Amino acid sequence: MKIITTKTLRTLSFTKYLLVPLSALSVLVVTFSACNNNEPPTYTNRIAGIVHKNCTPCHRKGEAGGYSFVTYQEISRHADLIAAVTKEGYMPPWPADTAYSRFCDEFVLTQGELEALQLWAKSGAPLGDENNMPEPPDFFVDSIHEKPDLVLKMTEPFFIKGDNADRFMIAKLPYEIASDTFIRAIEFVPGNRKLLHHMNGHLVSYTGGKKKNVFEGEHLVEMNMDTDQTVIYRILGLQNDDGTFPTLTPSVINYLPGVISTVYPEGIGGYRMSKKGAFLLKDLHYGPTPVNDSDQSVINVYFGNKPPKRPTREVILGTLGISEVVPPLQIPPNELKSFRTEITTTEKISLLTVNPHMHLLGKSFKGYAIKPNGDTIPLVRINKWDFRWQYFYTYKKPVVIPKGSRICAEATFDNTTANANNPFNPPRQVGERNTSMRTTDEMFQLIITFLPYRKGDEALSLE
Repeated sequence: MKIITTKTLRTLSFTKYLLVPLSALSVLVVTFSACNNNEPPTYTNRIAGIVHKNCTPCHRKGEAGGYSFVTYQEISRHADLIAAVTKEGYMPPWPADTAYSRFCDEFVLTQGELEALQLWAKSGAPLGDENNMPEPPDFFVDSIHEKPDLVLKMTEPFFIKGDNADRFMIAKLPYEIASDTFIRAIEFVPGNRKLLHHMNGHLVSYTGGKKKNVFEGEHLVEMNMDTDQTVIYRILGLQNDDGTFPTLTPSVINYLPGVISTVYPEGIGGYRMSKKGAFLLKDLHYGPTPVNDSDQSVINVYFGNKPPKRPTREVILGTLGISEVVPPLQIPPNELKSFRTEITTTEKISLLTVNPHMHLLGKSFKGYAIKPNGDTIPLVRINKWDFRWQYFYTYKKPVVIPKGSRICAEATFDNTTANANNPFNPPRQVGERNTSMRTTDEMFQLIITFLPYRKGDEALSLE
């Protein structure tokens, strides 16, 4: 291995599994018996459906939840805990304010569901009619969706030294499949959710026999901001056999803490996938840890039957994006400070997904659009920022924003001792620092995914 920094790098080898193609992503259906709301809640008549929909996606083997909530035995054992954390609003995690805007697949409990969980716990977590026992959701291990068509996984864990240092890596996950195809969706599953801060992934495509061995070169190198990117790409062996570089499709998959991959209806988004290629995981950022740890992440690929008719576009507002943060993003110690950023649309767009992003000092966030006539379109509001849950929020239907509208974001940061997540005690000056993405530095972004508007987009279901 070639070393491009003073830190020791470790090579990872990767293995690939080609699975039977699916005609389309299966829809996860949770079935449970209907119940009369006048009946006392039992597991079979009410509770299973609530927990399987809102809790089990994260509370199962290989996912972020600390307990498994799949079977009656597992769920009933923690009935009091479930009642307590849902009553306090701590769980299920859904930072976006539903009084401001609504999205697909919200982890939000109704008042009736909350009351049912409380009553069930107080009643001793009764099972109910065993003849109506609901089937638990059929999840695929290492996937929030169902069985992928292609799984790329590190065969060996990446060792993370416990020296309280941030690590920025670039990884290559090469693949070779039977023929060119189309990608419907891509899912990144972190092996270490505690330390993996973020990841931006690109698709490398080799065509026309220009690359014989896509597995050559290093599979993991540590980034150095002073090193020429082309040098890193050559160490990874990304170049064609003649020395030129292949086509790179940017930002096909991204990860932030808590993110669940976005799946749009057939025909929206997606990518062409060459027979030979690789996923290039840039900015693979591991936060600091005082103890030795490791990561073994996975990429799941879901094939599509048709080429994407409407490719999506992405724009970043704020840090590292196309709009300026006002005032400059610097938060003095012992202060609450607010910032804003905005862009003006140059065409009429159909907004699909928004992703607010800040670090540990984030306190609140609001995104909205102002039409040329002065009307406001609410986009997203997070009253209490939580770094651990940074969803890509997808609307139930596209939000149409006229040409000439201003898309705005406002955020407040808390750099006081009242912020339990403040990485410094006593507080110190924190803000953007060159192109640093370290956890202890700060960022302020609104990432938007959209389509150029077409007539009828207002009625297009994204669910």
